[in-house]
Amino acid sequence: MVDFKKVKAPNNTVTRNPAVFSAKAGNIYEAVAIIAKRANQISVEMKDELSRKLQEFASYADNLEEIFENRELIEFSKYYERIPKPVLIATQEFLDDEIYFRNPATEKDREKVAKED
Repeated sequence: MVDFKKVKAPNNTVTRNPAVFSAKAGNIYEAVAIIAKRANQISVEMKDELSRKLQEFASYADNLEEIFENRELIEFSKYYERIPKPVLIATQEFLDDEIYFRNPATEKDREKVAKED
């Protein structure tokens, strides 16, 4: 579970050097696939957390004025607007070597080479 308060990712888009990504993963396409999969995981976590917290505010008897005046809900909404997007968090995790990944196809190739030696 990601603690979104402690994330060091930037809130805006940053130009990155593609050579850094390809050096970590073998090639740029594999790096992008790894980051995309992790971003999807983070997105699901965010959505689940958001749904749980919104359930606390769910009130079926309130009228429209009470919903618009709910300061706690407004602050909660602003918090989620300020946290970095999932792809930015995943990119930072990738660059900080916080993501474990492996490629089964590459591992099979290594095993073949090891057996031939």
